Amino acid sequence: MNVPTVAITGVPDPLPAGLHVLDVREQVEWDHGHIEGALHIPLSELMERVEEVPAEQTLVVCKVGGRSAQATAFLAHQGRDVVNLDGGMLDWEGAGRPMVSETGQPPQVV
Repeated sequence: MNVPTVAITGVPDPLPAGLHVLDVREQVEWDHGHIEGALHIPLSELMERVEEVPAEQTLVVCKVGGRSAQATAFLAHQGRDVVNLDGGMLDWEGAGRPMVSETGQPPQVV
């Protein structure tokens, strides 16, 4: 299956209203830095929690784009309107896009 993919340069800044973000990284990665307002479902839990994923257009992210590509392929097969962020949160951070953290420290991608 061809995974719908977008580079960071193709993602509007700020993100448009109505675009959802799904982060499939592990909890520790999420805690250190994520996109504000993103939905967090680790890839390992996605099959059980697929009903939580919005039906509307959703940008799927992980650290570099590998896990999110798997998630995007799975969700597209489920009929969801999803696109994978190629380069993941490393490219998001590299582009200077805003992040928030849960650690009390400045957000970072780990």
